Amino acid sequence: MIKPYVKLTVEERVGIVEFFHPNRNSMPSEVLLELEQAIHVMAKDEDVKVIVLKSGGDRTFCAGASFNELIAIDDAETGKNFFSGFANVINAMRKCPKLIIGRVQGKTVGGGVGLAAATDYCLATQYASVKLSELSIGIGPFVIEPAVSRKIGKMAMSQMTIDAETFYSAEWVKDNGLYAEVFETAEELDEAVYHLAEKLSSYNPEALKEMKKVFWEGTDHWETLLQERAAISGKLVLSEFTKKTLKRFR
Repeated sequence: MIKPYVKLTVEERVGIVEFFHPNRNSMPSEVLLELEQAIHVMAKDEDVKVIVLKSGGDRTFCAGASFNELIAIDDAETGKNFFSGFANVINAMRKCPKLIIGRVQGKTVGGGVGLAAATDYCLATQYASVKLSELSIGIGPFVIEPAVSRKIGKMAMSQMTIDAETFYSAEWVKDNGLYAEVFETAEELDEAVYHLAEKLSSYNPEALKEMKKVFWEGTDHWETLLQERAAISGKLVLSEFTKKTLKRFR
């Protein structure tokens, strides 16, 4: 079995951050920490003009939080620390001075939807349906809500949150603003991502940096807000309802 990893490569001024976990690209704490650090490294690398965020494998983009780790949480502080991992990655992406392109090749659940929403421009395949399943397991998409609502609006976010057991199609996601384009195959997706990244990397980096600031105006309070949201999730994950549900789905 291939071990979890976060891999960084630079190809002609394009920084590629790739994460992987053998369990459908789920996100345990160590992967979240490595992903946050990878974004910081790419942000500081002067040879990198634009960043691509992708996951390994050809099926699921990201299955969200690691259920195995959630089950093991036995106090609120540990719970908050776990969900802070998602908060820290989203804030790292938000504050990164370089544009981040998302490459979503397959299904995306929970925290993975938050990662896609935190990119500056997201491309996907027709198989990249999304689901916010958190309410169905006794918690809620509290940490990722600001990023998702910013992209698709409160009403669509509310719909996905309440209808927590439904996968929404890639076309629905595109129509609501999270995906910019949807492609039939991963090969077409990769070609589009490559050409966009190549084009952006040739633009004035100062102009890109200033536009990134404009895109994320009004989000400085997320530094505190997402930590507060992590505390809510960290407390709810201790409930008997959540523990029983997680064991059933693990």
